[in-house]
Amino acid sequence: MAAAAGGPGPGGGGRRGARRGAANILAQLRHGQLSGRGLTRGAQITEALLKERDKQAKWNGIPLLLQKLYENSHPNSDLSQCQSILKEISPLLSMEAMAFVTEDRKAAQESTFPNTYTFDLFGGVDLLVEILMRPTLITQKKKQKISDDLIKDCLSILYNTCICTEGVTKRLAERNDFVLFLFTLMTNKKTFLQTATLIEDILGVKKEMIQLEDIPNLASLVSSFDQQQLANFCRILAVTISELDTGSDDKHTLLAKNAQQKKNLGPSRAEVNQATLLNIPGFVERLCKLATRKVSETTGTSNFLQELEEWYTWLDNALVLDALMRVANEEAEQSSTESSDESGLANTSTRTQLPQSMKIMHEIMYKLEVLYVLCVLLMGRQRNQVHKMIAEFKLIPGLNNLFDKLIWRKHSASALVLHGHNQNCDCSPDITLKIQFLRLLQSFSDHHENKYLLLNSQELNELSAISLKANIPEVDAVVNTDRSLVCDGKRGLLTRLLQVMKKEPAESSFRFWQARAVESFLRGATSYADQMFLLKRGLLEHILYCIVDSECKSRDVLQSYFDLLGELMKFNIDAFKRFNKYINTDEKFQIFLNQINSSLVDSNMLVRCITLSLDRFENQSDIKVAEVLSECRLLSYMSQMSMRMSFLFRLINIIHVQTLTQENVSCLNTSLVILMLARRKDKLPFYLHTLQEMEYTEKYPGFILNNFHSLLRFWQQHYLNKDKDSTCLENSSCISFTYWKETVSILLSPDRTSPCAIVSYIDEAYMDIDRDFTEE
Repeated sequence: MAAAAGGPGPGGGGRRGARRGAANILAQLRHGQLSGRGLTRGAQITEALLKERDKQAKWNGIPLLLQKLYENSHPNSDLSQCQSILKEISPLLSMEAMAFVTEDRKAAQESTFPNTYTFDLFGGVDLLVEILMRPTLITQKKKQKISDDLIKDCLSILYNTCICTEGVTKRLAERNDFVLFLFTLMTNKKTFLQTATLIEDILGVKKEMIQLEDIPNLASLVSSFDQQQLANFCRILAVTISELDTGSDDKHTLLAKNAQQKKNLGPSRAEVNQATLLNIPGFVERLCKLATRKVSETTGTSNFLQELEEWYTWLDNALVLDALMRVANEEAEQSSTESSDESGLANTSTRTQLPQSMKIMHEIMYKLEVLYVLCVLLMGRQRNQVHKMIAEFKLIPGLNNLFDKLIWRKHSASALVLHGHNQNCDCSPDITLKIQFLRLLQSFSDHHENKYLLLNSQELNELSAISLKANIPEVDAVVNTDRSLVCDGKRGLLTRLLQVMKKEPAESSFRFWQARAVESFLRGATSYADQMFLLKRGLLEHILYCIVDSECKSRDVLQSYFDLLGELMKFNIDAFKRFNKYINTDEKFQIFLNQINSSLVDSNMLVRCITLSLDRFENQSDIKVAEVLSECRLLSYMSQMSMRMSFLFRLINIIHVQTLTQENVSCLNTSLVILMLARRKDKLPFYLHTLQEMEYTEKYPGFILNNFHSLLRFWQQHYLNKDKDSTCLENSSCISFTYWKETVSILLSPDRTSPCAIVSYIDEAYMDIDRDFTEE
């Protein structure tokens, strides 16, 4: 009896035996799939055995249905039978998938999904891939035609299985032939949405980034897309053109990055993919049109609602649809409340309102994807080429026209947000669109003369007038700006941004991105006219209010404000005068200093700006400058040698070669600026000697100067091979890069008799300067 109970045969000890038999089948199947020997798919098991085990094992008839599917999917069989079988399988899997993407996601992840698991285990995933790809594998002249509905059913079931059963997506991602094949299905509008969603899911887990140039007929594929399809395609492109680790770029040490760059001498896959896209005729132009089109220009209501209907069956977008439907219901309730006596009119009103609300959300979702792709291309190797195209296709004036009505529109009473989130959540499409828009402005303005396209003609004239009044030459880029490509209307995009920036609530997550976008407009060679343009609009007072009066606590926001303040005030005596007028009490000034000192990594760019400005002002004989120098609390504070030495000591102490990142390397450059200005006045030996004395006071002789020596050796390795960084250093400091290099060489001199060499100030007993850099 015991032997019979454990056996897989028909006589095995009742229900418990059946369960064990089912378990044996599952175990054999899984072993076969992993090893390639024995049972590898459910079709190899007899129908009688499957029937017997099905009920007790709770397989819901899936193995039997798969067996029928296998028998009806041979090369010469009638595939219409396959569709009716899939119609039976599909609801069993979609219910599980729906549970996964709704509110019970957490609970769902902790449970098992027997139907999708069973479907995969009995070979369902491999069989559907086989059915889909069959037309490409058969060499007969008359190829088998697969109906659109069958393709949609196959894709839908594959996607549901992917999201519920671990490992399926990765397995599909490893089949490069299948991934490239999926792109060919995108030419059919009826199957586009399902194909796009499955591809996005697969590419998200693919270990190696796909090469876009491997996609058959990519250019003709993209040109066949309508604007809605192109926007959805951008979701897929986002995965193929972004470097995999960009999310935590600032956190990666420069040592690790430099080591990686030495290994990867050629362009990365993402960079190759960016170049491939730019070679597609009309691609950037179409993106610009999509990004700037108004909601009224989108497709008709009927097409839009038809697509929403498809979304409803497509689970990836269920949450978006949920949000849309909630808005629809709220508007319907509002209309019926307002016109309760005229219910017929109320219903008519609701019907006309619904599409507009949904179309706005739809357009926001599209623009998100498009702006992301444009932003990545703007930051890539072909930046200048992209800049030229974006200017030519009037992206900036187009975004300016959308600013009030779509990008920074006022929230309606029924906020369009995703299910389970609130209006201020970073996942909200409204919020994400604003952040993506600000990131695009930042990338567009950063160190590029096209930044003046953010202004309108009157504002450009204002810049010219500021230069004329100050008796300084106009900036070439302002003179050369093509007036036909600038913003139109009463205000340019930069001015609009300043207006919303001032109204932003204290706790808003936008403050960081807004400050970054405005700061990028000022970056590069310092322009007095640009600074005055922003000072006239009250930007300095707004920043000081946020830092001092609202006592901002967010480190990210504080850093962005300090960086912006540094660019706004650098070398500008009027800015320092305004600063002193606003910070007009010792109490306010102390709060400001406390904010600076609370984190030098965040505030060091402002410290650099004050140091550089003070040095320039001290060398000028202007009465106005002398007056501000004597009155300004900030300049008086920095003019004290003890304060400069305190900043220098702390800047060197908070960084080490092993912990240098893109974010904190600026502390090293700020410390170098302080020493270069000292060298100009022949005070370098005095500064080094003072650092030595401060070490002894701290009872740690050598610990600062040894560290500084290592940091400067790294500086040479890092900067002497990079053109861009050296240009940035020159522009931001107005000190030639040659002087930077000379100062570092003098400081690193091995001659212990040199008064300007670091080694002269480290006692031999404490010398520790020859360590190799490692990535530990």
